[in-house]
Amino acid sequence: MDAKERYYWDVTGHLVVRDVLSQEELDAVNNVLDYVIGTGFVHQSEDNHGAADSTFLRGTGSRWVHGMNLLELPRPYCDPVRDLLAHPVVVKYLNVMCGKGFRLDHGPQFNNAVKGTAGLVMHGAGEPHREYVAYHHQNGEMYCGGVTVTWNLTDCPAGKGGFAAVPGSHKSKFRMPIGVRNCDEDMGTVANPGIRAGDVLFFMDGAQSHGTHPWQNDHDRRSILFKYASRTATRQGPSNAVCHPEVFWDGEVVDGMTMAERAVMYGPCSAPPNDEMFLVVEEDGSVWLENTRAQQAAD
Repeated sequence: MDAKERYYWDVTGHLVVRDVLSQEELDAVNNVLDYVIGTGFVHQSEDNHGAADSTFLRGTGSRWVHGMNLLELPRPYCDPVRDLLAHPVVVKYLNVMCGKGFRLDHGPQFNNAVKGTAGLVMHGAGEPHREYVAYHHQNGEMYCGGVTVTWNLTDCPAGKGGFAAVPGSHKSKFRMPIGVRNCDEDMGTVANPGIRAGDVLFFMDGAQSHGTHPWQNDHDRRSILFKYASRTATRQGPSNAVCHPEVFWDGEVVDGMTMAERAVMYGPCSAPPNDEMFLVVEEDGSVWLENTRAQQAAD
């Protein structure tokens, strides 16, 4: 990364690198996506599923691949996707953004929005704080626990839908107002940058508030998202399989422990399927498990 890119990344929380893929490479990946669409694995969710209570974001259901991993497609279809996995540009930038030894945490995900597809509410910005995706800068070096790399296979004109974010929100000191979250009253804080086919978008997934605006273009949105993590972090996906304490601690060790005691015996996991690892202390000194998901829903 050059000095201007480092500055832009540090200030905004995302970065677009232009013209990474040639037309030949674009055609190869789009041919794969034509195949994937033809297999019937692209499913459409319910209308407004990710728009919550928003008026601005409303539209038809989002379209994602379910039941198929693009890296496991039969040959030769998997090859153009695998070529993106450790692409030289990805390696060069993530070595700076995440640090050497970064890993694919989950994905790739194929977003196939069509005209009228609903947007997705702004989420992230460390609400609540998650150290495994947080952004940190010290002694001239940057570190972000979770970075998503989005390969754009079709044009995404500015202001016409697709990736949207609140620049600088990875450093926010205050909670995101509901009008910004649902984009109904974003106060001019939400950006929907122009991204061309062949460009690569890097963004601080979890540290920066991000989502999507409704797709307004006549052509499809085709984007493949790879979710990377730093060497010592786990975000979700396969990490769920090692969430339970018995994976890292022998069953005899945790046998008979209270729920509070077991909470500190879990293996690394950023997105546990339950709330069995969040401890709080009452005024009387008792320790108990906080139902954070239920509390967040109530808030």
